Amino acid sequence: MRLMTALPIAFSLIAPFIAAPVAAENYPSRTVTVVVPFPPGGSVDGVARILVQKLNETVGQHFIVENRAGGASGTVGANAVARAAPDGYTLLVSASVHVINPFLYKNVPYDVVKDFTPVMLLADGPLIVSTTPSVPANNLKDFFDLVRKDPQKFTFGATTIGSASHLSIELLKRNAGLDTLVISYKGTAPALTDLMSGQIQLLADPMLSSLPLAQGGKIKALGLTSRKRAPAAPEIPTVEESGVQGFEFVSWYGLWGPKNLPADISSKLQGEIGKLLALPDVKERLRLLGFEPIGMGADQFATYIRDEMGKYQAIIKDAKINAE
Repeated sequence: MRLMTALPIAFSLIAPFIAAPVAAENYPSRTVTVVVPFPPGGSVDGVARILVQKLNETVGQHFIVENRAGGASGTVGANAVARAAPDGYTLLVSASVHVINPFLYKNVPYDVVKDFTPVMLLADGPLIVSTTPSVPANNLKDFFDLVRKDPQKFTFGATTIGSASHLSIELLKRNAGLDTLVISYKGTAPALTDLMSGQIQLLADPMLSSLPLAQGGKIKALGLTSRKRAPAAPEIPTVEESGVQGFEFVSWYGLWGPKNLPADISSKLQGEIGKLLALPDVKERLRLLGFEPIGMGADQFATYIRDEMGKYQAIIKDAKINAE
């Protein structure tokens, strides 16, 4: 009788180890929610929807995008993922602002390193540094010369506080030795509206929203923040070509799960998404939005996050940026 009693107990102890590979093999067997912590239509949403559409075509009709906007720079949606079960059925697609938030806000309800599992660096993309068309400068060198001659006439803008838009402008200011006022807006649309009307004279913003305005003559593009020109806009020089040596600052987009996401599920996601990012049509769609597909795996992505956080922390400290 003792043996009969021990057998179920022993099986219950080893059952999770037997079931784990089967779970990953069958994953996903139900709906996977990909949380985007921003409203529809932005750059993060664009990357996520390209990814989800292709996953549904190749893996099965299980993936949906859920926009959970609100809070400080995406913290509401990110917190929902941090609190989700680590089973692969709730994932996060966000931008570099996800790892910037802890340096800006005292009450972020999670630890961006400890409470998430990095899965993959999906893509990155430059920002367009633009001015209002009436400013008589066609490159950043000449623009900054104008600012130095009459600094009271110039105000810079950022789409949201602590965003890639904000940090890249602060980095440009530091490199140029300027102390110009930077106004932080509550979104891309009002910042671009004020740039077009001349209320501000410099803005860095992703290509998705700025490129159509630049091509339509409503804003004047002075440079891209990447080291290379973008295939979607080969006519726009890099910031370095426009007069700021050694400058590079990109906005990047990643995929995370909750902490303790099983390694086999993470590996399966990496394998499937890596294949998708290599497809010519996916590359083309991302590049038309101004993004370059990356496909960096989990270990490298974790290292990349640590390095980027160090860079962002230094910029925020030097610029004395405080969101609260």
